[in-house]
Amino acid sequence: QVQLAASGGGLVQPGGSVNLTCTASGSINTFYAMAWYRQAPGKQREWVAVHANGGITNYADSVKGRFTISRDNRENTMFLQMNNLKPEDTAVYYCNRATTWATPNPVFSWGQGTQVTVSS
Repeated sequence: QVQLAASGGGLVQPGGSVNLTCTASGSINTFYAMAWYRQAPGKQREWVAVHANGGITNYADSVKGRFTISRDNRENTMFLQMNNLKPEDTAVYYCNRATTWATPNPVFSWGQGTQVTVSS
C-alpha cells in the first residue's frame, strides 16, 4: 500500500490562505481518484475535495469557490489550496486514494494528517 502523508497546515487568521501538500511514498499514476478529507473536533471525518484522472474535480458545498485541488502524478503529490478560510475550516486534514469523484470513499488506511486552525 502506498503511504500518504499530509503536510502544510498551521495557524491562520480568518480570511487567510494555506496550501496543503499530500506526499505519496510511491506512484499515484494508477489512482483514478484522490481526495482530501478533514475531521473537526467532535465530528466525523468528511470529504472536502476530490480529483480524478482527466482533471475531474468535485468539492463539498462548504468549500466550493474557496478551495482548489490539484495533483501532480509525476511528483506523486497532491495539493489543496485553501483560500478565504473560516473558523469552521479548523480540522485535521488528510489525503487518501478515493473510489470515485462522485462519492469519494477512502481506499487506504489513514496516514498522517495535518492540523489547520483558523483563528484570530
